[in-house]
Order: sequence, then structure tokens, then C-alpha cells
Amino acid sequence: MKAIIWHNPRCSKSREALALLNEAGAEVTIVEYLKSPPTRDELKRVYARGGIAPRDAMRKDAPKFADNDAALDAMAADSALIERPVVETEKGVVIARPPEKVHEIL
Repeated sequence: MKAIIWHNPRCSKSREALALLNEAGAEVTIVEYLKSPPTRDELKRVYARGGIAPRDAMRKDAPKFADNDAALDAMAADSALIERPVVETEKGVVIARPPEKVHEIL
């Protein structure tokens, strides 16, 4: 199985999710989203595929936005606002908090 993880190596939850993917034998593509930020269109596509409202995909300490378009604009402008890790497989997309949520899409 192939998986993509939007990863921050400094985040323990992100490292745990990556370890779970590796333990499951997934072929993992690591995207360090702080170094290679996703575009607004990519954010929109991934969250739509996972049934995740963009406002719900922001870090808990991020500013609150009135609508999903404003949230997408903010995350596209500053990738540090993205809640991590985001994991995508052919079965779907999850924000892996807690990391065990990756099992839902393996």
C-alpha cells in the first residue's frame, strides 16, 4: 500500500504516525509540509477526499476563521497552521491525531 504523510519530524505524533505506517509495510512518501507547503488547491482536494472541513484541519492554537475558504487561504499562506500529520492512502485521508487513526485508512 502507498501512503503520503504530511510530516513534521519535530512532532512526536507525526513521528509515531510515520512509524505505524512503516510497521504496516506501507510504501511511504514523506512530505515535509513546512519545507514544501501544499497549495490551496492541494489542501482543498485532500481535505475534501477525507471529508474534513478545512476549519477543522487547523492547529488548535491557530486563529479561528468564519469559513472554510478563509481557513484554506490562511493555511496556504502559512503551512504552520496545518494540523499534522495528514496521511493519505488509496482508502482515504485522516489527520492522524492520535497517530492510531492511520489504521482507519490502511
